[in-house]
Amino acid sequence: MLLAIDSGNTNTVFAIFDRAGTPCGEWRCATDVGRTADEYGVWLAQLMALNGLHPRDIEAAIIGTVVPANLFNLRTLCRKYFGCAPMVVGTPEVDLGLEVRMDRPEEVGADRLINAVAAFAAHRGAQIVIDFGTATTFDVVDGDGNYVGGAIAPGINLSLEALHMAAAQLPRVAIGRPRDVIAKGTVEAMKSGIFWGYVSMIEGMVRRIRDEFGAPMRVIATGGLAPLFADTTDCIDAADSDLTMRGLRLLHERNKPQEADGDRV
Repeated sequence: MLLAIDSGNTNTVFAIFDRAGTPCGEWRCATDVGRTADEYGVWLAQLMALNGLHPRDIEAAIIGTVVPANLFNLRTLCRKYFGCAPMVVGTPEVDLGLEVRMDRPEEVGADRLINAVAAFAAHRGAQIVIDFGTATTFDVVDGDGNYVGGAIAPGINLSLEALHMAAAQLPRVAIGRPRDVIAKGTVEAMKSGIFWGYVSMIEGMVRRIRDEFGAPMRVIATGGLAPLFADTTDCIDAADSDLTMRGLRLLHERNKPQEADGDRV
């Protein structure tokens, strides 16, 4: 079995796939660079047991992270508790199967490249991948599957927190789809401004990217809020919440040794 780890700025997600690529379990925790490999190991082993899984079932691991300070403990987790040396997306040893056509390819976050790999494998053709995370990223994949650039905007939760922190009289509000744009109360006005303002930003960015790219493009949304926005605007063609974890599995499949699923240590 394969252990795939996606360590983002807000959450770290662990998923297990069997040899056929079928998901066998997925769990998430808050990203905390102070969490040790032992803490991860005890926590994850208990959750695996609830699904009838054991650490010895894991034969290989792959890590994608945008939090460099978390990488040492995640690598140690894989070696100490699962007996395997993990692949790490972004290192020279991992072939992405695509060109990164950027001025500084090394600056592109691993999550953005993983999403590009998975999106092209699933949907083919030129596309925009919108990932609703701590930041909202717009990533452009050309018709040959190459990563050609994109844009980064503050995530909607980050925008909500900034609004609350900067304005003394404005409370924290939950994300949701307001019925009306013209609100009749302060909380409702905040919800409207954040949500419909964000929808307008998405639609405007997609239109501008398509115009600049100069060819038809599908739009794929991923991340926890993808279904909410995909149901709201016609500019999103599909929501694919499992894109990143599936991309990690595909990259492992592409790079694993022919004679084995992973290196035991």
